[in-house]
Amino acid sequence: MANSIRQRLADAALSRLLRQGPAANDYVLATARTPMRDGVVLVGDHYAPVTARPRGTVLMRSPYGRGFPASALNGRLFAARGYHVIIQSVRGTFGSGGRFVPMAQEAEDGLDTVAWLREQPWFDGRLATLGASYLAWSQWAMMQDPPPELRAAVVYVGPHDFREAVYGTGAFTLGDFLGWSDLIAHQEDGGLLRRALNDASARRRLRPALEGLPLAEAADPVLRGRAPWYREWLAHPDGDDPWWQPYRAGAALDRVDTPVLIISGWQDLFVDQSLRQYEALRARNVEVGLTVGPWTHLTVGLQGAMTMARESLAWLDQHMAEGPAARKSPVRVFRTGERRWHELASWPPPSAPAIFQLHADRTLTLAAGPARGGDPSRPDALDGSVVSAGEATGETVRFRYDPADPTPTVGGRTLTGSMGVKDNRALEARADVLTFTTDPLPTAVDVIGAPVLELAVSVEPEHADVFVRLCDVDKRGHSRNFADGMRRLDPSVPAGRTQRLTLTLDPCFHRLAAGHRLRVQVSGGSFPRFARNVGSAADAHELRPRDHTVHCAQSRLVLPVAAPN
Repeated sequence: MANSIRQRLADAALSRLLRQGPAANDYVLATARTPMRDGVVLVGDHYAPVTARPRGTVLMRSPYGRGFPASALNGRLFAARGYHVIIQSVRGTFGSGGRFVPMAQEAEDGLDTVAWLREQPWFDGRLATLGASYLAWSQWAMMQDPPPELRAAVVYVGPHDFREAVYGTGAFTLGDFLGWSDLIAHQEDGGLLRRALNDASARRRLRPALEGLPLAEAADPVLRGRAPWYREWLAHPDGDDPWWQPYRAGAALDRVDTPVLIISGWQDLFVDQSLRQYEALRARNVEVGLTVGPWTHLTVGLQGAMTMARESLAWLDQHMAEGPAARKSPVRVFRTGERRWHELASWPPPSAPAIFQLHADRTLTLAAGPARGGDPSRPDALDGSVVSAGEATGETVRFRYDPADPTPTVGGRTLTGSMGVKDNRALEARADVLTFTTDPLPTAVDVIGAPVLELAVSVEPEHADVFVRLCDVDKRGHSRNFADGMRRLDPSVPAGRTQRLTLTLDPCFHRLAAGHRLRVQVSGGSFPRFARNVGSAADAHELRPRDHTVHCAQSRLVLPVAAPN
């Protein structure tokens, strides 16, 4: 189907909005039906450029449909610049055959789609993959066995290990993945207006499922049998369970040699995995570009749309069409607190550990000595160790966590409610949140990489969680988060016995301005981002409060800061 004048005008307006040059060619849109090895047929949209010199094929595989925004930001934009674009609906979604099972079929179905591409007369042997979130996962799944035609990959805000995203803290990431399951379960209900109303009412509709117990039964009235995987996730909390193997595509990081562009946001729930992807590929000398902006998982496609379009097209042009170098430097990152982009040769840049001690008077002071154990580069050496009787001495401070009135989620790397950077003052006023704060900083401090909190804590009873956060407190007292960490404690440690934890917090690139203060929060959870720890082994109706004691003399923050020039 050829473009109408109206569509051409819309495409031109989008190009101007994204600060792209004018279209190089027209394109036509057709339906692509692709058979899989088991006979299931997947449906896709083929945006075919009308040009004698096409630039190759871009493959996107999605469970979210083939309409806006992918149709405009990727399909039409790229096709108008010489690329064949296939936007394919994965199994069981938007007209494709089969049953949707998250992640399970994406490796095989991706390779079967490439096999089909080889048979198409317009396919010239040059292939790229592209997409965000689940579309990023589908790329990593296929890159476990990368096809020889693959010339480039563009990965936005996406994981390679989905189990890590669901249970990496030891607690179930409730709000994000109940919400995602609800989205998939209802995304094809009615027309566009109905779907918009469903999205707008999600927070209200999901509240009984978030607050109810047991979690699986509480979600049944909302999911209505359309997301059977949700119950299965809850039934498999063990990280060593082979059931999770289809959800893990880390092998791709050891096998792919294709140039990969990774785009993420400091408040994206997958940013830790994005940085691990970059580091693993760079260690193998794979050409890799990294861009991290001030975005959440959802705002990367809005606030970051211009950056994504510009950098993606430049990456494809370089590696698919022998265009000029796509980037000034391999790494481009936005420093929060300073609100400025930086070009770097690699991530992370050099840093040195600044060590801060926690005190019972709620202060946080710069310590004179190195990190505990003498090696700041290895603060995980004592993770999970148990302190012998009498060893945990000195200052202590306590709080009580009550799952009947759980510490609420305020911002952070989540899809739940108000995500991203938020003012934490109301949260910090709660009795179940401890804060430890420095004096005003005499000079600016640049935090680079993943801070580590070494925390000595005892709990009664033994089933408990610890949630920690770093905040930047400005001169007016506004306290804004920039890094979090969460851990479900080992319930085999007897109640009251002190545990030494090493909590690696979110990676960050943040400037604490002169006159600002650094604050550490310690609490017993973040609900509904993470499922409440009800205080017992069972996911039961009984909610048991528990007391947390922080042993300050054995607790300190190791902050990676910019190395001296």
